Formats: sequence, structure tokens, C-alpha cells
Amino acid sequence: MREPLRTDPVGEAHRHWTQHGWGEAADGMAAVTALFRSQQILMARIDAVLRPLDLTFARFEMLTLLGFSKTGALPLAKASSRLQVHPTSVTNTVERLGRAGLVVRQPHPTDGRANLVAITPQGRDLALQAARALNREVFAELGMPPDDVQALNGILARFRHEAGDFAEDSPLLSRPAVMVDDPSA
Repeated sequence: MREPLRTDPVGEAHRHWTQHGWGEAADGMAAVTALFRSQQILMARIDAVLRPLDLTFARFEMLTLLGFSKTGALPLAKASSRLQVHPTSVTNTVERLGRAGLVVRQPHPTDGRANLVAITPQGRDLALQAARALNREVFAELGMPPDDVQALNGILARFRHEAGDFAEDSPLLSRPAVMVDDPSA
């Protein structure tokens, strides 16, 4: 792990943004920049857990999606839609998982034009092993209080909903708002 920086670069960027006359956009710029940096921090943690299992997060997501499906198989187009990634990315992920014996392609039983991707028993075992490791080493302890995690989930769900990411209600949207103690009170 590297030494922490003495100052917050996002805070400094916010200060500079304001000094350059862009104060009305400074909070948004800081939020976007902080989200991207947070994603880098989390991906580094996730990669450290998944690397020994010879998985990437994209491959883990595919295995988990298939493992959660009723039959353990999905059409490639449906997997692409549910993972919210381009079909080419799904194809590349499936090819790598297939070479490792973790998924197989199957003809669709009713649509001759479509293929299914199905998780193998080895893929199911590896997905479960990876999920347990990620739960233990990343997801259960993100590095912030549980109330903050819950609040963040609600904030991001509202943002994604308003951006058109999903149309129906989400359990993350219906959770009660978390009240944060006001230190000035």
C-alpha cells in the first residue's frame, strides 16, 4: 500500500475550480472525480482478491449472473443487458470463461438464431469461492460506517434512476433515509 497524500487532490481541484470562476460546477466536478477515484480504490481491492482465483471482476459478474439465473443459462443478449455492457464485451468474457471450462455455449432450445451461455459446475464452485472472498475482504467492510454505505446506496440509486438506468422501483430507493448526526447541533 502506498503512502497517503498529505492533501486531498479532489479538494484541491475543487478549490482551483472555484478560484478559476467555475464555482457553480466545482461540487459536481469534485463528486465525479471522487467517484472515479473511489472506483479505482475499490477495483484495486477487488483485483487483489480475484487475481489469485484467475478472475477479473467482469468474469466474476458473468459467473454470478449465471449462477443466480433459474437454469444457470442465459441468452448472450440478455446477459449483456443485465450486466449493462456491450455485447462484444460479453462475448469476450464468455470466450475466456469457456476456455477455462467455467461456462459453455449451448444452442437456444426455442430460438435457432440465439445461443445460451451456461455455467459449469466448476464455474459455479469458483463463483461461490470468489463471492465468499469478496464478501469477507471487500463488501462487508468498505471502510465507512454501515449507515454511510446505506445512504450512499440510496444516493447512487436515485442518481441512476434519474439518469434512466432503470425504470422500475429498486429496493435501494425504498430504504429509509439515514439521518447523519449534525456536529454543529
